[in-house]
This record gives sequence, structure tokens and C-alpha cells, in this order.
Amino acid sequence: ILRNSGLLSYIGNFIGKLVAPLHIPSDVIPLFVVKMFSSSAATGLLLDIYKEHGTDSFAGLIASISLASTETIFYTMSVFFGSVKIKKTRYTLPGALIATLAGCIASIIIASFILKI
Repeated sequence: ILRNSGLLSYIGNFIGKLVAPLHIPSDVIPLFVVKMFSSSAATGLLLDIYKEHGTDSFAGLIASISLASTETIFYTMSVFFGSVKIKKTRYTLPGALIATLAGCIASIIIASFILKI
């Protein structure tokens, strides 16, 4: 729904303009955002990146490494904390967001080393 409505493209273009000096492909930005909510939706976006750019492209490598190094934050928190009835998550969400950001940055760095960009 988000992809067909154009919201993901809008988010990708907006954030892509901010990170353009870093030469990060704007197609992977929506993937970073969606992965925090749904792993299956992120896999769909990954397949779209593969179809458009190829599996061994810079965007394809970033997307692959990112999906392997990040977790579905909100789903995982709701399942784990909900199963043991924890109401206050304390530092879990900020820590998970920082870890996801680190995984995204690491995926960009590793992909650039692989392709020697």
C-alpha cells in the first residue's frame, strides 16, 4: 500500500536529497524505513531493487547487507514484550534504533569496500 501510494518514493526522494553527498542510492532509503516494521515488505522492496539495479550493484549490495544486519524492531518488541506483559520498554527502542542505524551505515561502508567505490 505504501509503495503504490507513492509515500515510500516520497520518503526516499526526500531523504535521498539529504544524503546525496554521501552517494547513497535513494532506492535503499525506503528499505531502511520499512525494515523496522515488516521484514516481508522489506523483502519485497529488496526484490524490486534487484530487478531494477541487479544483485551485484551498489544498491543491491547495500540492501542485501542491510537486511542481513538489521531486525524488525517494532514487530519484535511487540511480540517479546507482549508475551511477558512488559509495559515499560525503557531503553529498548532507542537502543534498537541506534543499532539499526549502525547496521545501515555498516552496510553502506561494507558495500563500498566490496565494490571499491
